[in-house]
Amino acid sequence: MGIAGTVVAQAEETGDEALAGAIDAILADARLTDSQADVVVADANTGEVLYDHEGNARAIPASNNKLLTSAAALETLGADYTFTTDVAAEAQPDGGTLAGDLYLRGTGDPTMLAEDYDALAADLAEAGVTAIDGDLVADDTAFDDDRAGSSWERGDLQYLYASQISALTVASSTDLDAGTVRVFVEPGAAEGDDAEISMVPANDYVTIESAITTGAAGLDTSVSIDRDEYSNEITVSGSIAADAAETFGTRAVIEPTALAANVFEAALADHGIAFDGEVRLGEETPEGADALASHESMPLSELIVHFLKRSNSSHAEALYKTMGYEATGEGTFASGKAAVYGAIEKYGVDTEPVRVVDGSGLSRQTFLSADLITDLLVGAKDASWFDTWYEALPIACESDPMVGGTLSSRMCDTPAASNVHAKTGSMTGVSALSGYATDADGRELVFSVVTNDYLSSSVKDIEDKIAAAVAGHSGAATEAEIETFSNLDEIEEPAEDAAPADLECSWVEPAVC
Repeated sequence: MGIAGTVVAQAEETGDEALAGAIDAILADARLTDSQADVVVADANTGEVLYDHEGNARAIPASNNKLLTSAAALETLGADYTFTTDVAAEAQPDGGTLAGDLYLRGTGDPTMLAEDYDALAADLAEAGVTAIDGDLVADDTAFDDDRAGSSWERGDLQYLYASQISALTVASSTDLDAGTVRVFVEPGAAEGDDAEISMVPANDYVTIESAITTGAAGLDTSVSIDRDEYSNEITVSGSIAADAAETFGTRAVIEPTALAANVFEAALADHGIAFDGEVRLGEETPEGADALASHESMPLSELIVHFLKRSNSSHAEALYKTMGYEATGEGTFASGKAAVYGAIEKYGVDTEPVRVVDGSGLSRQTFLSADLITDLLVGAKDASWFDTWYEALPIACESDPMVGGTLSSRMCDTPAASNVHAKTGSMTGVSALSGYATDADGRELVFSVVTNDYLSSSVKDIEDKIAAAVAGHSGAATEAEIETFSNLDEIEEPAEDAAPADLECSWVEPAVC
């Protein structure tokens, strides 16, 4: 007698199990072979882990380190915190002449522009100062004289994202990259003429050597702007077509305190204040000196938007050392690290297994884990400053650069668009994306993707697929349905000639976000 067989169909996995399958499939990409890809997804409100792939492994986070710096700054300094830059003296002007030295004192403001120094000089003139019988002293002593982070790449030091750190500095544009100058190049009047070159802020501290000519209309433009490794000489070379639009490049300066002092000295002259003394750097303003003019920065709640949307490293380092200064009276990398650790540990973050050495993540000696990052993302929801921080994060596929930031052109046509709020990270062989997503059921989730040691030009599409899958999944969806609903096919591998993925898109000039 035969025995009738029974076939039982195995139900497809749904919900969190299906999400795990979808992410596993994404991580099977051949570009990740022999590389490190750490991924954690968790419930934003309970901390329940939904997916974990090597989440406790330490990895270089690149600019994902700015999540720690920004959160700690809001916690320790407060959303209303402002920087003050002032002009002080030990004597009051007598008959228009100020007897003694004039002190220009910075406290770390990374947003000072030439117009702000001009306003300080204008205030002095309005107060009746017509001459200074002494020296101009640039006081940057709120920070130490460690101008760059540990193991920052030497080849990066001329660029805006690795500018030197000072408590007294000046930015070259409303992009607010502190300690930089922006060099503009436009064609001359006719083919063969020298190109027209200008610099902002105007100064005589940085010199420009021009070796660029105007080429024939219609020809390709090739402009190179390079600062000497050991001096503030910038060489502009190449050719710019006669019908080409103006182009530019932003370069960091050596010793930004001196640039700020030079800009302020010129402002004094512009407002009719006579000065023929010396400029001295790095001396502290005497305790009894009176402020004659001052400038107050935007509050941290506004600064944090510029910082995170554009992944501004000069803001990261200024805030890092400012936190240390406010806590100990010394603005150093060590005091900044202690302040950051103390701030984030309040929110359930275990700093014991990781190492942070700067505020920006430019150092390859910083090691974080996806576990730590998601713990911070979960814990921060209880902070009074959370809404400010959340809105300051780049938002996927929002074209306004002050909304979408470094995610302005990413994850479009997926459930992540206008949904995912996340911080990017980019270095050679390092890419990261960590933040928040609301899934199809309305559940708030956090995720962290940190990838190291890959050899391909970019893995950002892999990050985007994971974020889109997180945003598109639901409790009832199968793995196949997650892939379909999340429109993962809309996220393509970047072309080989795409913008360099080892830089944040806001660091490329002009920005390609």
